Amino acid sequence: MNIPNEEYVTIPQLAKILGVSRITIYNKVKNGEIEAIRIGRIYAIPKKYVTEILGKRLSAKTKKMITQAVKRTVREYGEVLIKLGNE
Repeated sequence: MNIPNEEYVTIPQLAKILGVSRITIYNKVKNGEIEAIRIGRIYAIPKKYVTEILGKRLSAKTKKMITQAVKRTVREYGEVLIKLGNE
């Protein structure tokens, strides 16, 4: 089934893009790992999330997680990082 609006991809289309099974994508949608809307019996995944999944664009949530991880690493290992930088 094709979705008329080209702003979305279906679960089978995304599975083909990523090279994984439809079940894998369906489970990620069901668990909330991939955002999708339901249209009748099918799920539609906004194309903007496809680029995030492929790593071409970072979401605000991902950017925040990276920033927190960097700050924690610098706080915990700052002196070691400075010493490694001087070698």
